[in-house]
Amino acid sequence: MGKMHLLVGSSWPAIVLCFFFFFFIASSANIPARKVPSRTNNNPALGVQLQVTDKQVVVDNGIVQVTFSNPGGDVIGIKYKTIDNALEIKNKEDNRGYWDVVWNRPGESNIFDKLQATKFSIIVQNNDRVEISFSKIWSPSMDKTIVPLKVDKRYIVQRGSSGLYLYAIMERLKGWPDVDMDQIRVVFKLQSKKFHYMAISDDRQREMPMPQDRVTGQPLAFPEAVRLTNPVNPKQKGEVDDKYQYSCENKDNKVHGWISNDPPVGFWMITPSNEFRDAGPVKQDLTSHVGPIVLNMFGSVHYAGKDLNAAYRNGEPWKKVFGPVFVYLNSVPSVNPKALWEDAKRQMSTEVKSWPYNFPRSQDFPSSGQRGNVVGRLVVREQYINKRSMDASFAYVGLAAPGVAGSWQTEAKGYQFWTQADKKGSFSIKNIRAGKYSLYAFVPGFIGDYKYNVDIIIQPGSNIKLGVLTYDPPRNGPTLWEIGIPDRTAAEFYIPDPNPTLINKLYINSPANKFRQYGLWDRYTDLYPKNDLIYTVGVSNYAKDWFYAHVNRRVGNMAYEATTWQIIFELKSAKLSGSYTLQIALASATNSELQVRFNNAKAKRPLFTTRLIGRDNAIARMGIHGLYWLYSIQVPSTQLLQGKNIIYLTQSRKGSPFNGIMYDYIRLEAPIKA
Repeated sequence: MGKMHLLVGSSWPAIVLCFFFFFFIASSANIPARKVPSRTNNNPALGVQLQVTDKQVVVDNGIVQVTFSNPGGDVIGIKYKTIDNALEIKNKEDNRGYWDVVWNRPGESNIFDKLQATKFSIIVQNNDRVEISFSKIWSPSMDKTIVPLKVDKRYIVQRGSSGLYLYAIMERLKGWPDVDMDQIRVVFKLQSKKFHYMAISDDRQREMPMPQDRVTGQPLAFPEAVRLTNPVNPKQKGEVDDKYQYSCENKDNKVHGWISNDPPVGFWMITPSNEFRDAGPVKQDLTSHVGPIVLNMFGSVHYAGKDLNAAYRNGEPWKKVFGPVFVYLNSVPSVNPKALWEDAKRQMSTEVKSWPYNFPRSQDFPSSGQRGNVVGRLVVREQYINKRSMDASFAYVGLAAPGVAGSWQTEAKGYQFWTQADKKGSFSIKNIRAGKYSLYAFVPGFIGDYKYNVDIIIQPGSNIKLGVLTYDPPRNGPTLWEIGIPDRTAAEFYIPDPNPTLINKLYINSPANKFRQYGLWDRYTDLYPKNDLIYTVGVSNYAKDWFYAHVNRRVGNMAYEATTWQIIFELKSAKLSGSYTLQIALASATNSELQVRFNNAKAKRPLFTTRLIGRDNAIARMGIHGLYWLYSIQVPSTQLLQGKNIIYLTQSRKGSPFNGIMYDYIRLEAPIKA
């Protein structure tokens, strides 16, 4: 431990004067003047205490004691109950609790920066609350591995609170160098000897493998996936562990964490708002995984690829506040994972109701009174389904940076504010930061994206009433037939059972999560070893006969060949004029090219091709969707025949098991009657 920072004068009167100065300021609750013991005081009535040394900063409220590196700003220790440090004491201090950014200069390789601060300061200190700051500002003289950012990492401990609030303000000043930023997150690595049980949702929690099990296991198709061959827990032998099996959509990612058996303690990451996360409500990202590791992914290119990359060019300035989020610790008298999980959910609900918090002291984090609200109602006009406008039941409606319809799913720089409408399509978006936005929506059961035709300007105290908005989904004629459900996922299609030697037991009896098993893409070859999928409209059932992913076929051990699927349908009479429309909505695409041909599988030129699209890697990462793509393909009537017709769908990019697409929905529309 280093020496305490004291104000030292050149004479005794100066020291006395300094003492009274410190006493006066401390009594007004702004400057530190009290020490804290090396162990938590176990008495919340004493209030929040602060200790600052040359190398460490310790904040203690009698419930938790949190230790930070000084001035780096890493969380190096969290004491709770009889656990002296919930974080992994075997790790170096900068590898326990930290922020990081993955970035690169244009055209260069990625760099991993743990955002080490260079300055410590106290923002607030009184009996009820301590807020501290660890900051740095980039300069051209710094090491080339340091991202050009101004960073202010903030931590808050409150009286009576069983945890730690954290947030960060990141900023680029005008004229700074061009960069790409692929990932921003905060990481906590817990004691592997204590935390063995992980919980993400009511139906996704289990005793997890140990870190050493991954070292002794069999590496699979990519580094994240390992088959456990000699695990500490023999019952887990043969299972596959992959951190992407525990991914979650933003809208559902509010609380997750780990539980210790001895003592029975939970460590939880609670995210009360998604406003600072990228790419909207259905963006998927990592949560917790073997380590034991707890993450909060504020932004990444996972399940999107470089289409979601945050690129800053021509000296573009930028500022964003990530968080606050809450690290919550709880305990029960005896081991009861369900009780700890239920309590964590209750705490999550409390945090959500308290958003936006009124205690952070950064001027960059606006209070509720400095924000605005938008209300309205969305209806759908689909004349081929209903002559009258229909309620946009349970539509997702949100505000994001101005752009074209659907651009929110690849937007990572700004804030996004989303809600789900009620059964009538009525929506209320609350606590929106001041700024200029577009209003977007997508409606389950209908293809395409909605965008309101006027930008929304939010000012402090705004209460904007939009009235009734009308969405006209893409449509050129009446439906002849359709495959799937337009819900932006491939979940309704046939998801095979996993290879019995490559399973995660958590998902064996979990229909809603069946797609999270490793290696499902290779089951296509098992089901269609020589001939490809053929789907007959009116006979086949997409839940049983339409494979969830259009992937390549394995040939031998390492080679993969392109595949062509067929849709067979009958036309009683083909129109001699006008165009049919084939609506194809994709739920995912990875280094793929979809070619569409009618009634001639060997036609040199396809009627339509997407060309090379997609880098979301959702097939490999066991996600049932990535980015959404919609194509409205005009089909000349000359391409169709009276009677039997065949559509050939070819995914032409071969060579990898992960080059492929997932369909969301396919519909053939007849020409509009004259």
